[in-house]
Amino acid sequence: MQRNPPACVTLAVDTRESDALRKLAILAILLAATVVLASARLPVHGPLPQQRPDIEGTSAPTPDSNAEGTQPPPAAEMPTPEPKPDIQKPGTQKPEISTPNEPATPKTESAKPMQGPPLPPGKENPQAPTEENEPPAAQTLEEQHLTIEPESDAEHAECTAALQALGVVFKDAPRIDDGNGCGIDKPIIVSEALPGIKLKPEATIRCPAALALARWMKDSVIPAASAALPEQGRITTVNQATAYMCRLRNGAGTGKISEHARGNAIDIASFHFEKGEDVAVRSRREDPTLTGAFQRTVSAAGCLYFTTVLDPESDAAHETHFHLDVIERKGGYRYCH
Repeated sequence: MQRNPPACVTLAVDTRESDALRKLAILAILLAATVVLASARLPVHGPLPQQRPDIEGTSAPTPDSNAEGTQPPPAAEMPTPEPKPDIQKPGTQKPEISTPNEPATPKTESAKPMQGPPLPPGKENPQAPTEENEPPAAQTLEEQHLTIEPESDAEHAECTAALQALGVVFKDAPRIDDGNGCGIDKPIIVSEALPGIKLKPEATIRCPAALALARWMKDSVIPAASAALPEQGRITTVNQATAYMCRLRNGAGTGKISEHARGNAIDIASFHFEKGEDVAVRSRREDPTLTGAFQRTVSAAGCLYFTTVLDPESDAAHETHFHLDVIERKGGYRYCH
């Protein structure tokens, strides 16, 4: 009697055969992949680096030459770029030679001299401004044939009303005409710059100059004095050196007419207080005291009210006073030093 093998034995044999076949399949795949990779090769010629464009006589290789592995064409066959007419190769430019007797010609005739920084103190500037910061003319007062500038009745009335509102003590005066453009169409005589602050001596000026003086005193000079010199009490007198005067700027023989000759200017020499000494206007740039601080403060503040402010630091002609004027310039330009 023949006996059949158990089913479990048959199943084990089939499983071993299946695993063997799977391993053979994986091995065949790995062998095929190895053959494919072994047959792959890198290109004979790799990409060439791009050459710099600023090297003369060379050019970057073209894609066609790189793909075929050929060399670039000889330099003789390549077109040579022509240099621009205004560019010369290094080492071939000829230096410009100018002799001492024949200065080099400027490149542009319309070029203007550059404006440099201000010169340090003590250095003279050949183009330094005169009293009102304008170059003088080489003419006498008689040669200029000037006339007195007329004043509007309405503007004069408005100005005098502002003076009255501030408490300025003044009176109208007859028209002044000293010839050659010296004079004031509608002059006033100011005896008190503000209530209780006398102006000595009385000043004959135009109303706009008196109004600027009153506003400067009220808004700047008096507060600065209270802060810097409280122990000296209030200001009682403003001592002026020059108001209206028929002359040229800085008293010169030739040049432009002074704003003093038109009633637009006043010179302040000192301030008198209730107590202590007068504060005289003098050079105080290096003065470390509160008196020096007071003068520097009121000098700087003057430019808020006057169109010209010259102090003792500006030039030798103003070493002992402030020059303050209300000249009208184009564009509202002011000069303060």
